[in-house]
Amino acid sequence: MAQPYNHKELEVKWQKVWDDEKAFETSNDYSKPKFYALVEFPYPSGQGLHVGHPRPYTALDIVARKRRMQGYNVLYPMGWDAFGLPTENYAIKNHIHPKIVTKNNVERFKNQLHSLGYSFDWDREVNTTDPNYYKWTQWIFLKLFNAGLAYKSEMPINWCTECKVGLANEEVVNGVCERCGAEVVRKVKSQWMLKITEYADKLIQDLDDVDYIERVKVSQKNWIGKSQGAEVDFAIAGKEDKLRVYTTRPDTLFGATYMVVSPEHPIIEKYKDELKNYDALVEYREMASRKSDFERTELAKDKTGVMIDGLCAINPVNGKEIPIWISDYVLMTYGTGAIMAVPAHDERDWDFAKKFNMPIIEVVAGSDVSVQEAVYTDVATGTLVNSDFLNGLSVAEAKEKIIAFLEEKGIGTAKTNFKLRDWVFSRQRYWGEPIPIVKCEKCGYVALDEKELPLELPEVDSYMPTDNGESPLAAMTDWVKTTCPCCGGPAERETDTMPQWAGSSWYFLRYTDPTNEEALASKEAL
Repeated sequence: MAQPYNHKELEVKWQKVWDDEKAFETSNDYSKPKFYALVEFPYPSGQGLHVGHPRPYTALDIVARKRRMQGYNVLYPMGWDAFGLPTENYAIKNHIHPKIVTKNNVERFKNQLHSLGYSFDWDREVNTTDPNYYKWTQWIFLKLFNAGLAYKSEMPINWCTECKVGLANEEVVNGVCERCGAEVVRKVKSQWMLKITEYADKLIQDLDDVDYIERVKVSQKNWIGKSQGAEVDFAIAGKEDKLRVYTTRPDTLFGATYMVVSPEHPIIEKYKDELKNYDALVEYREMASRKSDFERTELAKDKTGVMIDGLCAINPVNGKEIPIWISDYVLMTYGTGAIMAVPAHDERDWDFAKKFNMPIIEVVAGSDVSVQEAVYTDVATGTLVNSDFLNGLSVAEAKEKIIAFLEEKGIGTAKTNFKLRDWVFSRQRYWGEPIPIVKCEKCGYVALDEKELPLELPEVDSYMPTDNGESPLAAMTDWVKTTCPCCGGPAERETDTMPQWAGSSWYFLRYTDPTNEEALASKEAL
C-alpha cells in the first residue's frame, strides 16, 4: 500500500538541500547574462506575513527560476526595512525594546518566507537597523550635507499627538495619523530638510527617458507642478511691509479684489496689537492646524476664512485698497504664503467671493454668462478687458506686457515655481538612524568625519517620545555632549533621527555587495 503524501516532510527535506547546496546563490561571474529580480523588502511587523507579501514574491520567484534555467546569473535578494514608527509604537505598548521586537519579527518573517520555498539568495540579506548597513545610510547623508543638499530649517510640520512625532503629508489621512488614528496638529519645528527642489527641472526632463506609462508620467509632472508666472508685491496700506504673491496669471492683476494669506502668516503676530479681531484669527489658525496640507488644499470643500480687521492691501496696478483674509487653503510652505484672488476666473476664489460677498471683476472676455452668475475659467486664450493698458491684448501679449511693467516699476519679477517641496528628513524618535551631525556654537552644524561612521544608536532606558517634541536621545547627555570635529570645542550631537524612508531609499544597491566595508557597494558589483 502506498504511503500517504507528507508535504511538510518533503518541503523541509528539499528546502534543506537548497540551503546546503546554496542552490539560489548569486554568482560573481560577471560574464554571464544578468537578471535582477527585485521585490520591495517588507517591514517586519509583529503580525507576520499577510497575503500582500507572497503575491508579488511568488510571481517574481517563478521568473527568477526560469531565468536561472536559461543560464542567467540571477540576483533575487531579500531584506528588512526595520526602522520606524510601527516597531517603536509596538515596543512602547508592550514594554519590549525596539531592537528585540525587530529581532523577533525578522526571525518570524524569515521562517515564514523560508517555509514558502522562495528562491531568495539569503547570503545577500540586508537589514536597515544593522550598523554595518546604516553606516552607509549615514554616509549618503553626509554626502548630501557636504554638497549643501541637507540643511536645517524651521518648518510647520504635521504633529501626531499620540505618536509624538512629525509626519509626512502622506502619513496624515482625514486629519489623523494613518498609523495610530490620533489627531494630527501643526507645529513649527527645526527640521532637517533634503533639497529635492534643486532637481525639480531634471525630474521632469528625465521622465522622457524612462519607460513609464503615460498616465504615470502625467501624475509625476503634476506632483512636481512646474509653473511660470510672476512674483508681485502688494503694499500693506500705511505700513512698510509688503505681501509678495506668486501668480501664474499676472495678466489678471486688475481683477484682484482681495488677498488671502495663510493663517500662520507672520503679519498676524507682527500687527496683533492693531488687529480688532485677533482672537478670532488665532482661533481659526488653531482650527487649521489640525488639518494636513492635502486636506487644506483639497478643491472640493467648503471655503472658510476670517477677514483681517485692521490691515488692508493695495493692488499695485490700480492703487485700490483691497481686504486681506486668512484661509486654510493657503499654505506658508508653498509659494509665499499669500495669494491674490481673482474671483472672476478662479473657481476657488469665486466660491470664496460668493460666500463672503466680495467684488467679482471680469478681466478676460469670452463667457456668455456674467461672471457674477458663474466663474469663467477657460481663459488660457482670450482678450483682456477692464484692465487699463492691457485692454484689447491677447492673454500671451498681456502676460509679457504686465511682467515688463512690474519689473520696470520694481514691484514684481518673472518667476518659475514648483509645487514640489523639500523633504522633511528628521524624526523626533528613538528607533531610527542617528544623524551624523554635531552643533557647535562657534562652527554651526558640522559633519562627522566619515571614519567615525557608523554613529551607532545608543542603548537607552527610556525610548518613550517626549511631550516637548524632543527626541528621547536628547536626554542622553553623555551621548549628546561631544567635541566639534572642526574646532575641537564643546558641541552637541543631533538628537533627531532619520525617517524610515532613509534606509529604504537605497537598499537595492546594497544587495549587489552586502558585506562591503569600504563602500556602499563596489563599482564593479554595481
